[in-house]
Amino acid sequence: MEDSESQLLSDEYQPPETLLGSLDIFVFSLIAGLLIYWFFFRKKPEPVLDLKTFPAVPPPIRETSFIEKMKKTNRNVVVFYGSQTGTAEEFANRLAKDAHRYGMKGMATDPEEYDMSELSRLKEIPNSMAVFCMATYGEGDPTDNAQEFYDWMQGTDDDLEGVNFAVFGLGNKTYEHFNATGKYTDKRFAELGGKRVFDLGLGDDDSNLEEDFISWKEQFWPAVCEFFGVEATGEESSIRQFELVVHNDINMNQVYTGEMGRLKSFQTQKPPFDSKNLFLAPVTVNRKLNRGGNRHLMHIELDVMDSKIRYDAGDHVAVYPTNDAAVVSRIGERLGVDLDTVISLKNLDEESNKKHPFPCPSTYRTALTHYLDINNTPRKNVLYELSQYTSDPQEQENMRKMASASPEGKALYQSWVLDSERNILLLPQLQARYYSIASSNKVHPTSIHICAVVIEYTTKTGRVYKGVATNWLKNKEVTENGHKHTVPMYVRRSQFRLPFKPSNPVIMTGPGTGIAPFVGFIQERAWQKEQGKDVGETILYFGCRHKNEDFLYQQELEEFERAGVLTQLNVAFSRDQEHKIYVQHLLKKNKEQLWKLIHSNNAHIYVCGDARNMARDVHTAFYEIAEEVGGLTHTQAVDYFKKLMTKGRYLQDVWS
Repeated sequence: MEDSESQLLSDEYQPPETLLGSLDIFVFSLIAGLLIYWFFFRKKPEPVLDLKTFPAVPPPIRETSFIEKMKKTNRNVVVFYGSQTGTAEEFANRLAKDAHRYGMKGMATDPEEYDMSELSRLKEIPNSMAVFCMATYGEGDPTDNAQEFYDWMQGTDDDLEGVNFAVFGLGNKTYEHFNATGKYTDKRFAELGGKRVFDLGLGDDDSNLEEDFISWKEQFWPAVCEFFGVEATGEESSIRQFELVVHNDINMNQVYTGEMGRLKSFQTQKPPFDSKNLFLAPVTVNRKLNRGGNRHLMHIELDVMDSKIRYDAGDHVAVYPTNDAAVVSRIGERLGVDLDTVISLKNLDEESNKKHPFPCPSTYRTALTHYLDINNTPRKNVLYELSQYTSDPQEQENMRKMASASPEGKALYQSWVLDSERNILLLPQLQARYYSIASSNKVHPTSIHICAVVIEYTTKTGRVYKGVATNWLKNKEVTENGHKHTVPMYVRRSQFRLPFKPSNPVIMTGPGTGIAPFVGFIQERAWQKEQGKDVGETILYFGCRHKNEDFLYQQELEEFERAGVLTQLNVAFSRDQEHKIYVQHLLKKNKEQLWKLIHSNNAHIYVCGDARNMARDVHTAFYEIAEEVGGLTHTQAVDYFKKLMTKGRYLQDVWS
């Protein structure tokens, strides 16, 4: 999954370490900056109106014309973002704020909220420009909020002559379709006659996405100055954009308690359920899958009986975790605030569609528990902002150095922030985690299954990190007292699908928790067989460390093999012998059979799991099979499997 989908881990607040001085001084300086920020923008509490005494007022009509909005607010730069996890949205906001440094006025905008066919009208605004921060998700797909815009680009023949544009793409080189959405946006706008202000930027999350963005941005703005004949004003941009309002007297029925959209939606659940209206699914099963080793692999079942949620094998379930209550309490103590105080953060830009960074009003505790990612490493622009409040000159110099694009600054940021996985209390929004569903709706229509490994490890500096979502899920234990833990969730559709014809053979490769969607696939093939359908060969290549420790779903898989549902169960136990054996080695071992199934019998290939190494190695194994058995050259083999991908016969559900 592109767009920075890697699991974020929590900081357990280890004892101080010395590097730039003392960690105590650094933390104190950060908190001092926060408190200055808090008091500087704080206003006296506003009286709370009793809404019951006023007649209902219809909601305002939302402006769907970004052109008219730009004209009304005197803006000439619009920055659209296609974002799945919030990174592209953050970059778009930073570009929009930067615009004022060059005598321009920008706004960051969600393409889902506006009529994008109006782009041809952008030339009505003098010296205007559209910038696109476009993340690629999955197998070259646009993000959910950019899907309609992507469809528009594919179908339109609008004349964009006179429309100035630039594109920065967010992707991950471990994926086959690296930055496909950003590349397509840049190419398509040029085809439609748009004028490219600056070259396409390609950010790589497998390396350092933010450094790529900063490097591109530092060349982008000089190009903008030259293109429009403007100069930098010398004014610095600021990340500060919200005003803190403390509510001392408010009806608690008006306060959010973790809902993502509609107030009280957790108390009164109404379908349909999506990212703004989450279903609270009771946890009915939570069992450990592995029999040994120092890891914790788990199988979790969520009850969706009363939700009207429908899913297909291969879809993803999005779960919204909460942060560790003990860490939240520690943050409250360090900031010296009452966590049960009700607050709102109000956007200082009154014209913005996004009035609050998260649902407001809420308490500090709710915000830190449900809405803010308290474990995120600080981005460079945040370090630069905080440096303004740091009293120690040496600390200020080092923070500014880390915020720069200099080689020394990059090295310092890498070692002190990224390698140590430090976090900060100027926080992005806590994002959903996506898991491949490990069940078939044909067999389990009222439950959704998850297979996951709990993330917990010690860093190079001795700091203990725990995955937010997996540790939260681990603690959702099923009790006998009648109380059931719930998980806020919804289902997101996927293109990872079994063949339309059950008679087509399937070749599935999924080591570790990559087996998840294949459990659902196998269940569905068994169901199809029970219905009397002609089911083709069903072959699984699974890999784990030790047969006696982490052979996930061993009993179920062996039963499917005995029943003839699984034609072949091939398992690579990587550490049960002196030389490591992985799934790609087993693929090569059966190369003649596999080539016949692929080339002559229309087999469909599925790969799920690690994108950085496993998926790439499996891909290479298939190339070699085509060369060694099919007699193709390497170039022909690459082209052969690219065509299979285009036809939907080689599908991947991978992450890095």
